[in-house]
Amino acid sequence: MKFASKIVLALGIVCFLMMYAGCKKHKDEPVPFTDQQLDLLNKAVWKVTAVTLGGVDKMSDYANFQLTLSGTKGQTTFNFSTSGRPALSPWPSSGQFTFVTGSTTNLSRNDTPPVIVQYAVTATNLNMSFSFTGNGYTNRTANVTGDWIFTFGH
Repeated sequence: MKFASKIVLALGIVCFLMMYAGCKKHKDEPVPFTDQQLDLLNKAVWKVTAVTLGGVDKMSDYANFQLTLSGTKGQTTFNFSTSGRPALSPWPSSGQFTFVTGSTTNLSRNDTPPVIVQYAVTATNLNMSFSFTGNGYTNRTANVTGDWIFTFGH
């Protein structure tokens, strides 16, 4: 009887070890950078708090300007839309953007030619700066060329 109980105990230990060895270790996969950024960027509508063109305050022209960024995690192209733009603006009413490969601070708008936007985002603030060359969107009758800085909040 003692011998049989030892065999059962040994088989139990072997089975336990085999089951334990077969279990895969659960490692949390790192969240892709674009998904992390998208979580911050598309939380809410971004309302402008400051605007400059070449260091000159343009806030009075953009008092009602808002930016909405949206997209689906795992994708490479995302959307934006704007409201409250002045008649001429370096922002189209809507478009698409991508994150610049290899950069943690740049995205590319789908303008022609593409506009590279340097950005910094937190849970409550978004800063965007870019150089715009060409005519402004909407009427395309006046030039809004220069270095733009937009600051947004929720």
